[in-house]
Amino acid sequence: MDAFEMGVVVCKKTTVVDQIVDLLVDQFQNIGLIVDRVAGLNDEFLKLAAPVEVLMKAAAELQLKKRTHIGVDLQFEWDEVDAFIRQSDGSLFCWCERFRCYNHMIYGIVNESDTAIILKSDSKDVRWEPGKPLLWKLEKEGMVKEVFPIHDEVKRKRLLKYWALNWRDFINQPLDEIYAYYGAKIAMYFAFIGMYTKWLFFPAALGVLVQLVDFGSLQFIILPFFFLCIISWAVFFLQFWKRKNSTLLASWQICYSVGSESAYKYMYSEWSSLHLSEKEKFQRDEWLGHMLRFRNDAIIILSIICLQLPFELAYAHLYEIIGSDIMKFGLTAIYLFSIQYFTQIGGKVSVKLIKHEKNESSEYRANSLIYKVFGLYFMQSYIGLLYHAILHRNFMTLRQVITQRLIISELLENLMENALPYIKYSYRKYRAFRNKRKREKGMAARKSYFNSRVEKEYFKPIYSASIGDELEDGLFDEFLELALQFGMVMMFACAFPPAFAFAALNNVTEIRADALKILAMYRRPVPRVSATIGAWLNIFQFLIVVSICTNCILLVCLYDREGNWNISPGLAAILIMEHVLLLIKFGFSKIVPEEPDWVKANRMKNATQAQNMCSKQLLRNISIRRGTLVTRTPNDD
Repeated sequence: MDAFEMGVVVCKKTTVVDQIVDLLVDQFQNIGLIVDRVAGLNDEFLKLAAPVEVLMKAAAELQLKKRTHIGVDLQFEWDEVDAFIRQSDGSLFCWCERFRCYNHMIYGIVNESDTAIILKSDSKDVRWEPGKPLLWKLEKEGMVKEVFPIHDEVKRKRLLKYWALNWRDFINQPLDEIYAYYGAKIAMYFAFIGMYTKWLFFPAALGVLVQLVDFGSLQFIILPFFFLCIISWAVFFLQFWKRKNSTLLASWQICYSVGSESAYKYMYSEWSSLHLSEKEKFQRDEWLGHMLRFRNDAIIILSIICLQLPFELAYAHLYEIIGSDIMKFGLTAIYLFSIQYFTQIGGKVSVKLIKHEKNESSEYRANSLIYKVFGLYFMQSYIGLLYHAILHRNFMTLRQVITQRLIISELLENLMENALPYIKYSYRKYRAFRNKRKREKGMAARKSYFNSRVEKEYFKPIYSASIGDELEDGLFDEFLELALQFGMVMMFACAFPPAFAFAALNNVTEIRADALKILAMYRRPVPRVSATIGAWLNIFQFLIVVSICTNCILLVCLYDREGNWNISPGLAAILIMEHVLLLIKFGFSKIVPEEPDWVKANRMKNATQAQNMCSKQLLRNISIRRGTLVTRTPNDD
């Protein structure tokens, strides 16, 4: 039996709820959907499932492009279904494609009659005009509250058992099953954090060794050697992640082209064939988009300098002059709570600014948002630490602050991530029971309980970002947490080498906590198209460059205790090491190819096959047309 994957919530408060539900059931069944009606406490729920034939029809209407057996993405055709590759679980469509088909079908229901259909109620009549979508009209009138994806219980319980609750194999993850159930973006996140955690074990062990072992006369060169190893580790990690990313895309049959979306303006005409006025318009729009992005970036940078920088320096100064460790701990906790609201406000301002930019796609808008919001978090996370290290050269305080940040911030974030969804769910459930009790005003209301999974799903919170879900889903906060952690351990590696061990231990639990969170505490996320981790890769690379500079400054402060900044042989060696590390950063990036040879070979094979098939078909069409012309020539004479 086909699994129910979508839910429609119909408000019970309207007096025509039965008429609306009957109308929706009839319309959904007319387009081939399987409908299950469920009565809830305060609403009516319709669970929807689609047979593969119905999905195939919708995919053909959408002109959906799918991967074929020759490795080329072609428009889906109903009668050529055998030419297209199936998913690893045997299904024809992935979850992202099925979700698009569901939306196309249920929002594509229009009044095909010549007259309006009237839904009568006590307050007002609702007219469903000819040619107008039904669901949009009902949502506008408040009769349909929401349409949302629901969990497939069989697959969800399997992922819970073999992934979220499987602590025996705490690193390896069923990435193919995650991709089939959630889509590429969420699967890419868990692939990244899994690989990052595995790679963290090496610097964690090395950092603990450097901290605990006394190397005697060699202690002077241990920290520079440790830093050299860490930079090399970080560069190789990101290069091998690129290889893993391309491997996953190849195994999931996802085609990703860097410049494909940026060329949408020229889809129907070549640049050389455009008129002069059209070329000028394109150029004007291009530079206007650059100027708008520059203006918004300038607003964010000035806000950081004028508003956030003084706040961060004030916190760092108070922390430096306070003597009690308990007061310092409390100050850090208050600071972390207050800064969350400040950065959320900055994130919402960034969202409003981005809406006025001329970005070419939703992916470009999301990347622009990521850069702006990360700038806010970069300032609040690291400026205080640099204040302790460079201005006061107080490395004991610096280590205490790093430890508190890694422990307190992780505890607070995990508490917020896991407690808030449950609190929201419990509050919505309480309100539902209270409203039902008010309506019925009797003993029967006290015996009310949830009798369906879909109603429980509806009361769960949406998996969205803390800055809003306009451009980014909940993965924004997950990647932000990883990036800030990476920056913390990298930028101050020489000051506190054991920080990598804290990060590794946290990530081991973070993988399972995040898995449990999206499987049990949130609704099933809306799938988002994404083949890479996007702007976050550039941010990780940026943090490596920044860490080279900060750690060289830390080494100077460690070896120049008096603060004279004399260019002695040791300090000169540190400056030389900085240039060598920068060379390693950009040199090692070219040593490891971003794509495995088998992926390149497979792509070339597919391209050759496609070219041969197109050439044969083109020659066949030319021969047929030539033969037709030759046959018609005598008759013309």
